[in-house]
Amino acid sequence: METRGIPVAVVGLGLMGCSIATCLLLAGHPVVALAPIPDDLLHAEARIREHLEKAFSNKLTPNLPETYFQNLTITEDYAALTDCRLVVECTIENISIKGSVYKKIERYLSADALLTSNTSAIPISTLQQLTAHPARFLGLHWTEPAHTTRFLEIICGDQTDVENGEYLYELSHAWGKEPILVRKDIAGFITNRLMYAMYREAISLVEGGYATIEDVDRSCRNNAGYFMTMVGIFRWMDLTGVHAYHTVMQRLLPTLNNSTEVPELIDKVVREGGRGVANGKGFYEYEPGEAELWEQTFSDFTYEIRELALRYPSDVVKQKLKKLSVDS
Repeated sequence: METRGIPVAVVGLGLMGCSIATCLLLAGHPVVALAPIPDDLLHAEARIREHLEKAFSNKLTPNLPETYFQNLTITEDYAALTDCRLVVECTIENISIKGSVYKKIERYLSADALLTSNTSAIPISTLQQLTAHPARFLGLHWTEPAHTTRFLEIICGDQTDVENGEYLYELSHAWGKEPILVRKDIAGFITNRLMYAMYREAISLVEGGYATIEDVDRSCRNNAGYFMTMVGIFRWMDLTGVHAYHTVMQRLLPTLNNSTEVPELIDKVVREGGRGVANGKGFYEYEPGEAELWEQTFSDFTYEIRELALRYPSDVVKQKLKKLSVDS
């Protein structure tokens, strides 16, 4: 789907907002990057410029950063949203703040434009009740860094017109995504429900003394980390024997952690002010400069893993079957 000429906006220019704005710029959209708080303006341009420069140096795009900056407007003025066909709200996870932002957006947004939220925790059905046109409100759940990963969840709320979800599903392929269309709203959507079940079990194993934090991370890197980029859960079970998983589930599932409480291990980190690499305090201890180097190294990794993953798209086997059919 052609993206050039379709004006879009990102409201909220923290780490994720700047990354989303970069993704949309790389896809060819004119982008309004709107700062709902003045602090966002202090870092937005530098972050987006850095993303574009790194995208160019990693051959994610053949165009120089200035090519995209011509299509970027950074502003605090909501009136700049007048011509936008799509707005991505990317503010903090607070319902009252989001509701206030939606009112400001909708003063200027066309009634037939789409309004979306990057929320990862608040139900879309709840948020759309705060909007003037709930049928045109959806969730767009990205993951950081939005401009390199293939991940995107498109979530319909109870009042969403599903055709709008299908439109974004098609459009997002032009953003370099392999999107997931969530046709029925559910807490945590799809990916977070899967991931948080794994997070909880990982924490439980450490708290129970079965393994260290390092051991659990090593297990994920060298097992799931080897297959998930290509095949996901269900294809993996097909590849390795569905019947075996059925047998193991009967014995294993009753023993898994199913607590509804926030685990003490993560609660203690947060109580003590830990935010991970953002402030050098998390599950791991960080020497001076180490947290920043982890961020830089992970950023480098996202470009390299993307290059590998693009060689194995979701229809890679169908493409091979088609080629075999033609060759024969």
